[in-house]
Amino acid sequence: MVVTRSADCTVHDVVAAARNLAPQVIAARDEAERMRHTPPALAKALTEAGLYQMFLPRSVGGMELPPLTAFEAIEELSRADGSVGWCAMIASDIALFTGWLPTDTVRKMAGDPADFRGAGSLRPQGQAWPIDGGYRVKGQWNFASGIMHANWLYCASVIMEGEKPAMTPAGAPKIRAMWLPVDEATIVDTWSSIGMRGTGSQDFTVDNVFVPADRTCFVADPPVEPGPLYNPRLFLITVWTTTAGNALGIARGAIDSFIDIAIRDASTQSTALLRDRPFVQSRVGTAEAILNAARAYVVQAVDAVWQAICAGEPDPSRKIADARLAITHAMHESVRAVDIIFHAAGTNAIYTRNPLERHFRDIHVAVQHYSAFPLHYESAGKVLMGLRPTDPGW
Repeated sequence: MVVTRSADCTVHDVVAAARNLAPQVIAARDEAERMRHTPPALAKALTEAGLYQMFLPRSVGGMELPPLTAFEAIEELSRADGSVGWCAMIASDIALFTGWLPTDTVRKMAGDPADFRGAGSLRPQGQAWPIDGGYRVKGQWNFASGIMHANWLYCASVIMEGEKPAMTPAGAPKIRAMWLPVDEATIVDTWSSIGMRGTGSQDFTVDNVFVPADRTCFVADPPVEPGPLYNPRLFLITVWTTTAGNALGIARGAIDSFIDIAIRDASTQSTALLRDRPFVQSRVGTAEAILNAARAYVVQAVDAVWQAICAGEPDPSRKIADARLAITHAMHESVRAVDIIFHAAGTNAIYTRNPLERHFRDIHVAVQHYSAFPLHYESAGKVLMGLRPTDPGW
């Protein structure tokens, strides 16, 4: 099957492409761990399948896929390898932010056919001084997952007035994202981690680079793109739905790996295969139930809020609360499912020759993402009781 990076690429193409790439992803896992980023041949295959730009606007040749379609594709990749799924998730999420840039600008950035591979950071770790025609930017950003195969960087920055931050009327520093070609930055080798080693989530620095005004944006402003994908109230749900897909996919891969161990391995204290032991059977059933229930909640809740936004529902707050709650819940339940089967595997689980060990490390890194913070349980609870959360995105 040939998958194109164009607006007429179907939903089936994208999810099927991710599934069909699984053998190549699995074959590259060890190399990715050694290199600490996606190997170039695999990155090329993911690029050609459009898996780094699933949220790129149709107006510039992107697919502009609904959140749950990207969720399924990320889930398939993450089942094979968490790091690969993570990089596709981050790149597609950053492609979403181009919906706040002028269409002609994004078209030039993406090229024809569209080839947009984003990396960067939402943390405002840079400083930007207004000058004629744009900004002068400097700073150092961290956690730039996928930077080794990216072609554009998203650099959240504080707008400066001399040596001090410019302030909003509310008294907060003014923030604006700067978009730079990756070759205008310097990569700093900082990525040494317990899990997600293949994401290449390095730091990068920028030193007094000029960024034209039309390559800057602020996602709290109205979007340029009119589609529901870029609706401000859906923004965090969209980018975090794929994060949940990554966690659920890692957990699914862990269960797959455990079953592979169980059908061929015993232990030092018994010759019986793991699969023939009632305790192990119970643990697999429990993990499966946990994972399926968490996934079903995400699918139901995200679909409900997507339909509400598409229909122009005037106040989808309750549906937004459900979706955000489902996403955070799914990430923690994914960890719980992996922990259950990891411990059921006994000492078999600790060997690096078994992929279960990698899934265990990866899921415990994935759940450190902001979308899994307990704060989101509190915020959803406020909405359910008629209060208004103070954190962004509501």
